[in-house]
Amino acid sequence: MAPHTYAAERWLARISGARPGEVRALLWSFAYFFCLLAGYYVLRPLRDEMGVAGGVRNLQWLFTATFVVMLAAVPAFGAVVARLPRRRFIPLVYHFFAANIAVFWVLLTLDPGGVAVARVFFVWVSVFNLFAVSVFWSFMADLYSSEEGKRLFGFIAAGGSAGALAGPALAVALAQPLGPVNLLLVAGLLLEAAVLCAARLERAAARAPAQRAAPAPTAKRDALGGGSFAGFALLVRSPYLAGIALGVSLLSLAGTVLYFQQASIVAAASDDPAVRTRLFATIDLAVGVVTLVVQGLATGRLISRFGTGPAAALLPLVFAAGFASLAISPALATVAAFQAAQRAANFAVSNPAREILFTVTGREEKYKAKYVIDGVVFRGADAASGWVFAALRGAGLDLPAVSWLAVPVAVAWLVLSLALGRAQERRAAVAARDSKSGGNDDMRPGN
Repeated sequence: MAPHTYAAERWLARISGARPGEVRALLWSFAYFFCLLAGYYVLRPLRDEMGVAGGVRNLQWLFTATFVVMLAAVPAFGAVVARLPRRRFIPLVYHFFAANIAVFWVLLTLDPGGVAVARVFFVWVSVFNLFAVSVFWSFMADLYSSEEGKRLFGFIAAGGSAGALAGPALAVALAQPLGPVNLLLVAGLLLEAAVLCAARLERAAARAPAQRAAPAPTAKRDALGGGSFAGFALLVRSPYLAGIALGVSLLSLAGTVLYFQQASIVAAASDDPAVRTRLFATIDLAVGVVTLVVQGLATGRLISRFGTGPAAALLPLVFAAGFASLAISPALATVAAFQAAQRAANFAVSNPAREILFTVTGREEKYKAKYVIDGVVFRGADAASGWVFAALRGAGLDLPAVSWLAVPVAVAWLVLSLALGRAQERRAAVAARDSKSGGNDDMRPGN
């Protein structure tokens, strides 16, 4: 190894917490998430603008449609996962979404002002986001152990934050010269780059030297088997998974209420689509800057030092404070600051901690049950939350009153996050003992 390469690896190991044998896979994980979220964040401002263009009062219908699509898509995905090994189904999922992007580019080019296409695109991006990111984190939970996840998931998540910074920057720079619709082509190229990184990560993990934790048996790369609806059964049988699902539901409720408030405040502030698109992109850009710094330098140390529960509880704490602030001052500056703070807390600390919860589950739970939680549960909660918000507004409650009602929801979510963290620590201790004794092979780190 060249001296400068060795020095670079030592520097990376110091800031990321990586150990010998982990650096190559860590870098490909970083690059994979970078490309994935850069592509999504190129699409996100366009999605948010189309949500507003379709009518703020129709957002609850779009959230309901997203839930229905997820309800149909999760069993189909479960069938694919059951029959194909990981190295095949992960590229297949991303190629499928890239083809979808090409179709939307054609439709939006032919009918750029079509409300129907805008609404379908809004639903599609919402489904794409959950599937694409969930596939990534299932891969990470399958590849890394609980102990490795605590050290490395923050740095890996920084790859996504760097992508979340690059995506809005591209959207801001290219929205006017290229036109918003042509941003779809940029997103498609980034998604295909993520496929390349995932393939390289598979190879890097397969070549991991003995210094890394013991690799899992070859069966870990095989198809999972089982039924298309197995994820639903796993969720019903496991109190641990049910607790994660409840936490995701509360996250969705809080996030949906904030999103609807943002849409209402932004729509009232400007009726220019270009201005609204740039505003959404600017918020995402601010989030990326703050999050990247925290993830790259502190997340792994914070989670290792304080534990999974307190790290996961940071986000509901921010939501509680943010809703109180929004109740006092329901202004554009307040909602922008709230969005920036909650996304930074989520991506920098709480989301990596939440993904660590799955490192102590079996492989079927990592893939099948996780997609039920991330897809059906999350989008179902989105849909229900949208109708709850519409009902509250229909009953005459203004935005400050709705914000005050959301504060106790965030507090309950905080308590649950701490409890799930304690459960994860207990499971990790049991898995570590079983691994040393040669048992519980399904929870050992590997590829």
